[in-house]
Amino acid sequence: MIRRRLPLALAIAAALIGAGGAAPQTSETVTATTFLINGRGWGHGVGMSQWGAYGYAKHGLPYDKILAHYYPGTRLEQTPVVRLRVLLIEKAHHFVVSSADPFRVEDGAGVLHDLLPGTYRLDPTLKLQLDPEKPAEALPGPLTFLPGKSPLALAHPFRGTLRVSVRGKSLSVVNSVAIESYVRGVVSSEMPHDWPLEAVKAQAVAARSYALSHLRPGDFDLYADTRDQVYGGVLAETPVGDQAVLETKRQVLRYDGKVASTYFFSSSGGRTAAITDVFSNAKPTPYLVSVPDPYDTASPYHTWGPVVVPAAAAGKKLAVPGLSALRPVPATGRARQIVAVGPVGEQTVPASDVRRALGLRSTWFKVALLTLSRPAGEVAPGTTVTLTGRAEQVDEAALEQRVAGSGWEPGPEIKIQPDGSFSVDVAPSVTTQFRLAAGTIRSAVLRVVVTPS
Repeated sequence: MIRRRLPLALAIAAALIGAGGAAPQTSETVTATTFLINGRGWGHGVGMSQWGAYGYAKHGLPYDKILAHYYPGTRLEQTPVVRLRVLLIEKAHHFVVSSADPFRVEDGAGVLHDLLPGTYRLDPTLKLQLDPEKPAEALPGPLTFLPGKSPLALAHPFRGTLRVSVRGKSLSVVNSVAIESYVRGVVSSEMPHDWPLEAVKAQAVAARSYALSHLRPGDFDLYADTRDQVYGGVLAETPVGDQAVLETKRQVLRYDGKVASTYFFSSSGGRTAAITDVFSNAKPTPYLVSVPDPYDTASPYHTWGPVVVPAAAAGKKLAVPGLSALRPVPATGRARQIVAVGPVGEQTVPASDVRRALGLRSTWFKVALLTLSRPAGEVAPGTTVTLTGRAEQVDEAALEQRVAGSGWEPGPEIKIQPDGSFSVDVAPSVTTQFRLAAGTIRSAVLRVVVTPS
């Protein structure tokens, strides 16, 4: 039906343009939207805020009081001496193991082989040169490397033994290590080594408890990265970290007879989160509840932003084409969900997914909006075009414009209504770019294309 009426529409448009009037407004628009995201804290928000612990330690609180604040109702108790199996390498085609001193390897048949100091390259054939005068020979797996006087090294040294297994055409390496040695390799990987000792001691107990409460069944207990907690081996050990581990030796937090699941994170923004507010399907946990965090103000991430995200980029990352708005739910505090508004309606997305997709520091954020629209199509020189837009949750906004070969300059004044909306008429003689300015922030650019007469 549109095609049948097109000649008449073109005739009317030509008559209006010839008379110097405005181009007819169409129902289709071109829109440039930008989100300005401001937030608080860094991390999931559950358990101990590391910056908050830093602040408490600076104010004289001992580590046991710090832990009692973040994990209410838990008790400090001793744990038996145990060893942990930490996955260091997975799906590798080859790797190198070395030692500065003589060491040994036990093959899958239980036979021990002596190895000279040096570097040994392994691939899925599990061939090792046991004798410098003889060719390498394949050993039955898995292989367990046993240290001599010095720690074994992969890219860098690790205490304990290294177990090498073949999985199809790749290798995995698991480090079997005493729990205290493991915690030495975690503490200063997760918390700066120059922080107050009482904060680092709280971190040591939290790291030890977290490890024992998150053991996996199967070939290994823990990952060596953020899937559990960062474990760096010998190179991650520091004097302060070692002192913290020694002075809290074997101490863990328990609740109702079980080792507590001691989540921790960087910065709370002023209040921690309950586990049920952050992790979907999580069960209420009496010691993982929201508590005030007054000394998190020491954190450089106590507040952050704005993070400027073009809506087109955000829509692509969230798989919501034509994304026009993001509304946190609840509207204040740490969001559980985000309502993403697009041309076909509203879509609810977990706040953690939005945080991950947009690279935000936490789910405690609010979203300001700068949006600018024009009717679709090109216009003749001097034609009046109505620009519409919104400026939400910003103190002030102004229109800027520029043409090719020149810089940005102030555009026509806009009057923003109480609901954040505005409209303004422009009549460019050549193709012109427009954008909104809010303080030091600039929105995405909207281009009005002018067809030469």
